[in-house]
Order: sequence, then C-alpha cells, then structure tokens
Amino acid sequence: MPGTLYIVATPIGNLQDLSQRAAHTLAAVAAIACEDTRQTHKLLAHLGIEKPLLVFHDHNERDRTAALLARLQQGESLALVSDAGTPLISDPGYRIVDAAIEAGISVVPIPGPAAFVTALSASGLPTDAFYFGGFLAAKSGQRRKQLESVGSLEATLIFYEAPHRILESLEDLAALWPTRPIVLARELTKLHEEFLRGTPSELHATLADRPSIKGEFTVLIGKGALAPQPEETVPVHQEVARLEALGIPRMEAIKTVAKDRGLPKRTVYQLLEDARNL
Repeated sequence: MPGTLYIVATPIGNLQDLSQRAAHTLAAVAAIACEDTRQTHKLLAHLGIEKPLLVFHDHNERDRTAALLARLQQGESLALVSDAGTPLISDPGYRIVDAAIEAGISVVPIPGPAAFVTALSASGLPTDAFYFGGFLAAKSGQRRKQLESVGSLEATLIFYEAPHRILESLEDLAALWPTRPIVLARELTKLHEEFLRGTPSELHATLADRPSIKGEFTVLIGKGALAPQPEETVPVHQEVARLEALGIPRMEAIKTVAKDRGLPKRTVYQLLEDARNL
C-alpha cells in the first residue's frame, strides 16, 4: 500500500505559529523533504523531533522527484516543507505533487501560514478580491510588463520582492502608478515586523534613507481608480460637428471623438454615415 505525501506549512517567522497537526505529522512521517536542512533542523530541534531530511529545492526538484515517488510507492509517508510558509507557494514542490497525484498517491495538505495572506489581512487594502503574482521579475523591463499585465484588475495586487531590489521595484511602481496606495510588509511575525504604507515615491524615500534594507518584502498594491466613462449624451455626429465649428479639421475631429469615447475610427465613420442617411 502506498504512503501519503503531506504538504506541511511551517511558520514564516514565529515558531509558535506551527499547528499541533503539523507537529504531529512531522513526527509521524518516515522522512521530510526540505529546501535547506539547516532551517528545517532548527524547527525540528524546537519540536524535539529527529527525522531524516531529504534535500529538495529548485535546483534538484526534477531529479529528486522520481526518488521521492519511489519511496511513496513503497509505502513510506513523507512530508514536504519549505524554509518558511506553505510549500509550492513561490517555492518548490509542484513536480512531486503532480507526480504523486498521477501515480494515485494521496496528497494531504496541512495548512498554515503564507506570507501573502498574512500581509493582506493586516494591510488595510481591500480583501474582497486579490491577485498573487509570486516574485517580481528581476529586471526592470520584465517587471514593468509583469505589473502592466495585471494593472487593470479590480483587485489588490500582491508580490514578493527581495531587499536588494525593493528600491528598483518602487521606482517602477512610481513610474507606472504614482498615486496608487502601496503597503510593504517586512519581517512578518518576527521581532521586527513592519508595515509601511504610502505612495511608491514616499516608500522609496523612506527606505532609501535607511543605512541598510533587510528582510524579504511582501508588496501590496491597491486597486487603480476606474477610468472615467466618456460622456455619450451628445450623438457622435453632433460632437464631430461641434468640433468642426470650432475650426478643427474633420479628420482630426473624428480622431478626437473616437479617442474620447473609446471607439474605433471606423465605428465613428459608420455613425456619421448613418446620421447623414437619416
């Protein structure tokens, strides 16, 4: 009979956040797959648990998946943990979970902390809808494309960012959305937990003034304001005629009306033609 793969969420800072169920699971499995044995050793030492640790991270996930799957098929139950938080959330683990499901092996989640949910709950930004995009791209051009692709969503946007790139990311945010509310959550659940709130430029100034910037950041971006809807009480042909009466050439008047009302120029031409044939 095959074993079970447990996906065990671990604390993102404060070790007291580990659930009793997670502790019992870690004590019961045959071995624990983890990113960094040093980090997991600290957690297990706190719990008084000794278990074999199997290194499983981004660089060896593809190669190690087959070995873990074989152990599960032989009847061993294993736990998968990340250095902090919920496995697979911007952390390795997808391949082994996918392979286990394909092989008919039970995959059981043991829920717990996730930095982006923790940050959202105390951010003060709307929580009715949100988008989590994982880590921001390392290069500015790619990062701006990444942000622009989700900028029109009616949701709070959430990303992770490293301390050595946070100023660059704030510069990109200031260029794209200078007035949007931003919340930076740092060192969540730890001794120096901090929430910073303001516009991108204000937060950039705050951090740039510090002698050093430490701790991983969760970046939360408030919803953008809805674009004002164009006035459409005046028929298109009358608006074009009004602009022409002001001395604006007809072609320019058509372009202006099309842009103001979010219409293709061919649609404006058709409306003008329809009005002329009335």
